Amino acid sequence: MRRIILSGCNGKMGRNIVAQIREREDCVVVAGIDRNPISSDGFPVFTSPSECAVEADVLIDFSHPSILEGLLGYVVERHLPAVIATTGFSPDQIEAIHAASQTVPIFFTANMSLGVNLLVELAKKAAKTLGGKFDIEIIEKHHNQKLDAPSGTALMLADAISSVLPEPSHYIYDRHAVRKKREKNEIGIHAVRGGTIVGEHEILFAGQDEMLSLSHTALNKGVFAAGAINAALFLCDKQEGLYHMGDLL
Repeated sequence: MRRIILSGCNGKMGRNIVAQIREREDCVVVAGIDRNPISSDGFPVFTSPSECAVEADVLIDFSHPSILEGLLGYVVERHLPAVIATTGFSPDQIEAIHAASQTVPIFFTANMSLGVNLLVELAKKAAKTLGGKFDIEIIEKHHNQKLDAPSGTALMLADAISSVLPEPSHYIYDRHAVRKKREKNEIGIHAVRGGTIVGEHEILFAGQDEMLSLSHTALNKGVFAAGAINAALFLCDKQEGLYHMGDLL
């Protein structure tokens, strides 16, 4: 039975993770960290990592980028494996995650869905074949409460595609700002926010007289919760280092 500390336990994703773990027999939430310290699920909740002295095997973070510094200091000090599932980090924060992974095992990906990570591999294969001949655009859609735009998943897809293209590419987020023709080495990234859309990502390869579209639609946040739990169990007993969904698969 693996013991999990859940950061962001009272948020929407945190509640989903708690509900799923309640139905499992291989893990249990022993403590939570949340700015709202309400405890209604049988485990203590602390407002900051430094207050939590509960023994655990792994930590899952589905909270907010603002607490990353304290969270990384906490897991490094305790040598506690951590699944970082929060999105919207700055480049400096991502660098800090990489630095911490030299001391403790950290699982870090922009999306915990199995389907999305398969989409990444399919997109890379398509880009290897079509790159240089087809224009590439990424469209992502999320609910109206999502703070970051574009999504971390959209950037993950763009980075994966860019890594296999024959020439370096640059990302365009705002086409109306400049009046000029599209350059061949652009990847357009577009964000839609509205309603209760859980998450949709489409990659459009537009060529001469033909188009190819690859897409993924999440119908329920449960797919991300399940991925985070499986990542946490995978990470237990691993050596220090940076892990991602490819390692789990």
